[in-house]
Amino acid sequence: MDDFLLRALAAGLGLTVISGPLGVFVVWLRMAYFGDTLAHSALLGIALGLLFEVDLQLSVLVLALFIAVALLGLQQRSVLATDTLLGILAHGTLAIGLVAISFRDDVRVDLLAYLFGDILAVGNRDVLWIWTGALLSLAALLRIWRPLLNLSVHAELAAVDGVKVARVKLAFMLLVALVIAVAMKLVGVLLITALLIIPAAAAQRFSRSPEQMAWLATLVGALAVSGGLAGSLLFDTPAGPSIVSAATVLFLLSQLRPVHRA
Repeated sequence: MDDFLLRALAAGLGLTVISGPLGVFVVWLRMAYFGDTLAHSALLGIALGLLFEVDLQLSVLVLALFIAVALLGLQQRSVLATDTLLGILAHGTLAIGLVAISFRDDVRVDLLAYLFGDILAVGNRDVLWIWTGALLSLAALLRIWRPLLNLSVHAELAAVDGVKVARVKLAFMLLVALVIAVAMKLVGVLLITALLIIPAAAAQRFSRSPEQMAWLATLVGALAVSGGLAGSLLFDTPAGPSIVSAATVLFLLSQLRPVHRA
């Protein structure tokens, strides 16, 4: 195997270390659309970075964190449902981003590179960055695991038990935003969003506990990365979309398992 393929595999497996456990709560809290919203808002982050001539990854990270804070604030002050608020933020930031980019006729941006990334182009430093970020994010997630689990089961009961609901929810959303923004440059916002949602959804059918679901989601993600890269090498297809396709196939296969009802 060529070195670039081994580095891509190492980077993809590093992402699954955090995307699996995070995806469990994304599915349970019904925040799948939150990841899509961050993917849409990434375009505005890129546009602002170009306009103010700052690092694009930094501008996307700042905007993603802002979106997370804004969503929590709107949830507390608005009577609208969360999916409605996410729809407004997603399409609003996408439209503003397109308008902002139009002011820079002298700059050409390869949006596909930011949406799907280029995992085959990662270097040794990128792999180290991904694994370091994944392990640090996993440590942060473990610190809020129990209160976040209580929040997922029943928010009102969690508040009665002393869980600071708003603080825990904000910490979780900031963690998701951070992971998506950091991974954007390497593998694209659409790939990391898919790795958050699809493996966790596939693992849910086989899991008997939250911890088991997190491990299974990580395993499904690892299989998707490995299978996607193998398919990309065999059929000469784009690596990022191939990984998402492999994850989708695994999800569909998981639905063949019969549901046992008491």
